[in-house]
Amino acid sequence: MSHTALHELGAHELLAGYRARTFSPLDVAQAVLAQIERWEPHIAASWLLRPELALAQARTSEARWARGEPCGALDGVPITVKENIATAGDPVPLGTRAVALAPAAADAPPAARVREAGAVIVAKTTMPDYGMLSSGLSTFHAISRNPWDVSRTPGGSSAGAGAAAAAGYGPLHLGTDIGGSIRLPAAWCGIVGLKPSLGRVPIDPPYMGRAAGPMTRSVADAALLMQVLSRPDARDSMALPPQAIDWSLAWRADKPLKGVRIGLLLEAGCGLAVEPAIRVAVEHAAHLFEAQGAVVTPMPPFMTPELLAGLDHFWRMRSMLDLDALAPAARDSVLPVIREWAESARGMSGADVFRAYAATHTTRVATNAAMQAFDYVISPVSPNAPAPFDWPSPTNDPLRGLEHIGFTVPFNIGEQPAISVNCGYMDSPGTPGAALPIGLQIAGQRFDDLGVLQMARAFEQLRGPQRAWPAEPGKA
Repeated sequence: MSHTALHELGAHELLAGYRARTFSPLDVAQAVLAQIERWEPHIAASWLLRPELALAQARTSEARWARGEPCGALDGVPITVKENIATAGDPVPLGTRAVALAPAAADAPPAARVREAGAVIVAKTTMPDYGMLSSGLSTFHAISRNPWDVSRTPGGSSAGAGAAAAAGYGPLHLGTDIGGSIRLPAAWCGIVGLKPSLGRVPIDPPYMGRAAGPMTRSVADAALLMQVLSRPDARDSMALPPQAIDWSLAWRADKPLKGVRIGLLLEAGCGLAVEPAIRVAVEHAAHLFEAQGAVVTPMPPFMTPELLAGLDHFWRMRSMLDLDALAPAARDSVLPVIREWAESARGMSGADVFRAYAATHTTRVATNAAMQAFDYVISPVSPNAPAPFDWPSPTNDPLRGLEHIGFTVPFNIGEQPAISVNCGYMDSPGTPGAALPIGLQIAGQRFDDLGVLQMARAFEQLRGPQRAWPAEPGKA
């Protein structure tokens, strides 16, 4: 432990160090803030970075540990919180200049849970305008970039969280996901990102398909954070009934990999084609599971271009109505790419809107049907490498902005848990000699969040050592 910089340690290692009095929460907070100072000018991952407030929280935690009275499972562990997860007294800009900066009245459920558990909230993290892009392009923030290659996007909409985790802004990060917004940046930044079953982590405001979840460097840290996040909160009308889950990741003797039924999904059925290096990495992951006795079966795609278009058009109409509710000056301040995308819904009829909404139900039915033959489904997270940092999406086309979410979005609509875990690297198309991570998605049956984490932990152990995290911008 002593040979690893404090900002690089995982949450479990930090807690062990606090118990042993090897170092204190204040030591760790200072190390994390110094790392943020080194990286932030290059990747623009944070917002509301207030060092003195973070240090004050750390000193209070340090005093609790000195008395032998930690207040919760995360006492003294640094965490960042995505800016659309409200924290009491702070504005919630949603990544755009269009939103009035009014202070939030209370912590949203995920923020309340981590604060109760004693975590040190170091900063909020950035997102694109309204979270509607898989990039860090924003009218409110500087553009967030990928630490592995700052010429590329970290993904989105949890852009800052993905970049912060890869750059070492502490071990724990909170993101949100409605179509891939945790898993895409997790894949492109080489970290772990879990989209839980809908309702497993209470959120406010709740919405169809929308989930909050952990973004970390290890599956063990994601499980630790789920232990805290999954506690009940009455504000979420879509929350699951509270359930006593042992978030331990030890693969039980009565549930070995041998005989586990895994579907191998290599074609999304819609959107962009899978790049060869990504296909090879996912196929290799399948072979690793198969060598342990899992039964891996290729599965046909269950999404279609029509289903993806329906989801896209429904969200266009939703966004058009949101923008129409703004004053003209505020509406004009939203990114042009989002305005053009939303405005394209202007000519939709009532029947068009109903058919677009109906695609959500059809996607849910198709996803659940496709999952029935399997315990888990593995696939790419994204079919493509990260786009240039200043592109809004991998196509750089306002009307084709969702063509990379064919593997991720069905599990939002179907409500299944799905995780991204690094499964390899590919050459960066932006910088000769740079490497970019590749994400493996593991999806499970509804409510089997623990099983998905256990499968991801098993894969971590099978895949072997990973490359070192980026040390300095441009020197990964």
